[in-house]
Amino acid sequence: MKYTPTIGLEIHAELKTKSKMFCSCKNDPLEQHPNINVCPICLAHPGTLPVANEDAIHKVIKVGLALGCTIPEHSKFDRKNYFYPDLPKGYQISQYDMPFAKNGFLEIRNSKSEIRKILITRVHLEEDTGRLQHLFESEYSLVDFNRAGVPLMELVTEPDITSSQEASSFAQELQLILRYLGASDANMEKGQMRVEANISVRPEDQEKLGTKVEVKNLNSFRAVERAIEYEIQRQTEALEQGKSIIQETRGWDAQNETTYSQREKESSHQYRYFPEPDLPLFQFSKKEIESLKVQLPELPQQKRKRLSQEYGLLEKETEVFVRNKDMGEYFEKVVSELGPRIEHEHLKKLIKLSANYILSDLMGLLEGASVEEEDFLITPENFAELILLIEKEEISSAIAKRVLKEMFAKGGDPSKIIAERGLSQLNDEESIQKIAQEVIKKNPKAVEDYKKGKENALQFLVGQLMAQTRGTVSPDIASKTLRSLLKK
Repeated sequence: MKYTPTIGLEIHAELKTKSKMFCSCKNDPLEQHPNINVCPICLAHPGTLPVANEDAIHKVIKVGLALGCTIPEHSKFDRKNYFYPDLPKGYQISQYDMPFAKNGFLEIRNSKSEIRKILITRVHLEEDTGRLQHLFESEYSLVDFNRAGVPLMELVTEPDITSSQEASSFAQELQLILRYLGASDANMEKGQMRVEANISVRPEDQEKLGTKVEVKNLNSFRAVERAIEYEIQRQTEALEQGKSIIQETRGWDAQNETTYSQREKESSHQYRYFPEPDLPLFQFSKKEIESLKVQLPELPQQKRKRLSQEYGLLEKETEVFVRNKDMGEYFEKVVSELGPRIEHEHLKKLIKLSANYILSDLMGLLEGASVEEEDFLITPENFAELILLIEKEEISSAIAKRVLKEMFAKGGDPSKIIAERGLSQLNDEESIQKIAQEVIKKNPKAVEDYKKGKENALQFLVGQLMAQTRGTVSPDIASKTLRSLLKK
């Protein structure tokens, strides 16, 4: 019997705000010293009252707008009650029936390159918990409250996802949107974005969904894929053996790549939700929502379409520039420096050349660093000048790589570097022929092999000629010159 998986996601992201959700304590996810960013409010001292963070609310609404959500006119916070060892109040201020955003969607591309629209139930706001440090050699655990009270966005999808690949694609695209909006850094390795997957399996001919199992706190895209794949297989095998699936919460063992039971899943009534009495009902006018909407930047999907149409980039090139936002912006600055200097018909060739050198040579030199960092020394103007020198064949590709490497290390104008190092393209035919004759004379074995039909021998001779001229002769001219001389 064939089985069909159904998957829904719950994704938490810590928002990028200056202060925590309900107090003025610093929101600093990089703070290494425990219990530094705390105060009587986030430590739940008696008599303290929360005050909602306006910036956090606006960021969640912007996320909702970016995802095509409805922003209700009224919203409120609720208390979610159950035992939190790492939240001092013993309850969490969250949202239940009146979230800040609902009924949206996100389009993703599946493994067949088909566009799929995944519906989003809600996007709401709550506070994060502290961090527990378990001391396995002792009988107690320590708690760091620096993270307690940090604004935490939660997004819940409809059960529209059908594979682990789609789930991972959804999470990756959401991460991009959060970063473009400046709402969250959404770094999964640092715990700033966490994914929970609700997975069920049912016989292919059965309409009713199977029993849902939740897998908690997946902290990488690989973990999302592997956990879902494992759980689909586990549930399928259980059903084939006539066993029942119980509704439960399971953890993910990344080392063994298996899920394990943690507890039976709570239902909403067990949380005993009720309206947060210390915070007012929120009301948003259409004018306020429109003012937030006009603040939205160009989003990833919009950028993909524009880069493709405006610059004629390939899909793979476009995707790199979209996913590396700073690199995409640098590329466009380079192109803008090229534009005023050239005729229109050359522009496409120069754009292609710029993209190639940025995506291969420059990214190789950066080794994962950003072009926005202070020690990055190549200005868009100087990079554009290098591209023009390459296009005009004033330097070979080999020289271009050398010049780019020096620009990366020390900055500077490429024309000046070329002049100081004597790296200008050698175009004097007589001089090139003279050097080529010397290369032929010094390598009789390669000459003999070439005349026997071994094409690799010519490439060896071209390499020797390039070495003799320090790369100042283009490979094409070197090849043509050697072929001409070897015919005689």
